[in-house]
Amino acid sequence: MSGPRAAKAPTQPRYVRRNRASWNREADEYQRDHASQLNRFDRPAWGVWQIPESDLRVLGDVAGMDVLEFGCGGGQWSISLARLGARPVGLDLSIRQLSHALRLMEGASERFPLVNANAERTPFADERFDLVFCDHGAMSFADPYLTLPEVARVLRPGGRFAFNIASPLIWLCWGDGEEPPGPELVRSYFGLRRETWDSVEFQLPYGDWIRLFRSNGFEVLDLIELRPPARPRTTYPDFAPVAWARRWPGENIWKLRKLG
Repeated sequence: MSGPRAAKAPTQPRYVRRNRASWNREADEYQRDHASQLNRFDRPAWGVWQIPESDLRVLGDVAGMDVLEFGCGGGQWSISLARLGARPVGLDLSIRQLSHALRLMEGASERFPLVNANAERTPFADERFDLVFCDHGAMSFADPYLTLPEVARVLRPGGRFAFNIASPLIWLCWGDGEEPPGPELVRSYFGLRRETWDSVEFQLPYGDWIRLFRSNGFEVLDLIELRPPARPRTTYPDFAPVAWARRWPGENIWKLRKLG
């Protein structure tokens, strides 16, 4: 007779495996190229144009809060929030990104848990956090029909969820190649769902986002559409031409609250 067998881990979708491999491969170059913008722990800011949190007030006072950074990359946001009195946890799919987070934490003399996991199925207990957020993190690279129920599960009643992603509009203006977005709509709005570039990214039409939020027990507090200053400084010049982003929002922040 054979002995007991360990339960077989569920097979992860191909896009999860692709995104993990992509970010493990690109993490070193990414952190090197964007260090001057991201490693500003004294000045947390949103998106490719680095709009200060002090201007947008998306997260508010985080002192004493249990906070999950939902796709933390190098953990720069979590380091900033730890310095503001939060109790952050950084989650990321890429172990290589988390190695950079560990390095940056040590350099900043901050300590908080780092978790290597898929955002669609996290290891956290129910109602573990007061705040979940990301800035082009898990909500860009994971299926929203799986992440929203997971965020609802780990948030306490009244807890807040905020995430910044590329806007549906910039998706409509991106071509199929490497060209920047232009002034014409080049793809269909209806049926927005996912696209494969180096990694697999996800998007929904605005109505689908709102219905998904409501079906998972969230109310929408705000939709903040980011506009860069006339002469921005960014390490992401390929995201969109400044003139384009001054006319149309390339990024938007959804700000939500869990009902109950």
